[in-house]
Amino acid sequence: MDYQYDTLIYNVRIASMQDNGFPYGELATTAIAIKDGNIAAFISRDASLNDVFEQAHSVIDATTLIPQTEAEPLKLPWLLPGFVDCHTHLVYGGNRAEEFEMRLQGASYVDIAQRGGGIKGTVEKTRRADEHTLLNTAIKRAKRLCEEGVTTIEVKSGYGLDLDTEVRMLRVAKSLEQHLPVSIQTTYLGAHALPNEFNDAPDKYIDFICDEALPHIASLNLADAVDVFCETIGFSTSQIERVFNCAQQYGLPIKAHVEQLSDSKGAVLAAKYGALSVDHIEYLADSDIPLLAQNGTVAVLLPGAFYYLNEVQKPPVDALRAHNVPMAIATDFNPGSSPLASILTAINMGCVLFQLTPEEALRGATAHAASALGLQDRGVIDTGKLADLTLWDIETPAELAYCINGHRPVAVFKEGKHV
Repeated sequence: MDYQYDTLIYNVRIASMQDNGFPYGELATTAIAIKDGNIAAFISRDASLNDVFEQAHSVIDATTLIPQTEAEPLKLPWLLPGFVDCHTHLVYGGNRAEEFEMRLQGASYVDIAQRGGGIKGTVEKTRRADEHTLLNTAIKRAKRLCEEGVTTIEVKSGYGLDLDTEVRMLRVAKSLEQHLPVSIQTTYLGAHALPNEFNDAPDKYIDFICDEALPHIASLNLADAVDVFCETIGFSTSQIERVFNCAQQYGLPIKAHVEQLSDSKGAVLAAKYGALSVDHIEYLADSDIPLLAQNGTVAVLLPGAFYYLNEVQKPPVDALRAHNVPMAIATDFNPGSSPLASILTAINMGCVLFQLTPEEALRGATAHAASALGLQDRGVIDTGKLADLTLWDIETPAELAYCINGHRPVAVFKEGKHV
């Protein structure tokens, strides 16, 4: 028998994250139909579900997946889009627990970097790690994110800083899709730090990125985007502009770590080049925000790094809100400044530390996070979108932002498949 739908999920409240004027984009429907991995239709509350049941290969009553009590009315779980973690560095060798101790003893992020630690310390460990080791540790980290309902993860390179290791990192990141129910977006972050072999020759390292590494990585289709670290301990605007130009030659969209430690005007440059996102942005000037709005650039907030580094300069959330710049939330999962394997904790931090509303934070980890990756096929629950969905035993979506480590989805659907 040919069925109109593969799966029908009913008895749910749907927080679609559509911009429809209702909190969390709630829809006036209790059923959703899936076909070929996509959302095919919404079934209105007035429709006869019995007729629709006959058109679906499998039918899921969401209320059977959560505890119910006889004394209370039937409780409907909430269906949300799968989370999109749009900024991570989760492929790396070793860890930096010793630097955590150093920071607690008074050393700053800049101090550690100047002593040869920080990113360079992880570069040394990552270069020594073989592909099997990198893959096994990356699977463990990504699995933690998936357990909280993350269905898409962006993974950056940037801990190799040579051609072989950067390629190995990107290949490992891509292969995560073969081991977990998750989509992976890869980003080449060659301009992350200056490797030791190019000490005192940053321009020559930029030559290497533009003339050798980026062309080779593009030829292998290993990167979906190109990122840079524009900062006093990173690269100058003139240097990252060369990387932007090179990325454009190969048709790769750009992203940028900017204004994390100082106002280097990296966000302005990135926006002029049509960047998908500018990330961190604690020191972003209010006067530069209209340019982000004009160019459709997403502001990615990374409260894990803000918390972990004990920073005090907050991103200009009020000004971003006033100019309708979409704000995404991500874990920034990395070994040095944000070893955070929890998108829900990042969402909570966005509320507590940056004063986002729960709705803003949840949109930031769904709809706006997808936009930060240039993905228009996910992040909201709507017809034609991927059926990346999470089901929650909660009274209101705000609970996901309110409670730390209090929730896990009772079901996750990846492209329509119950995983």
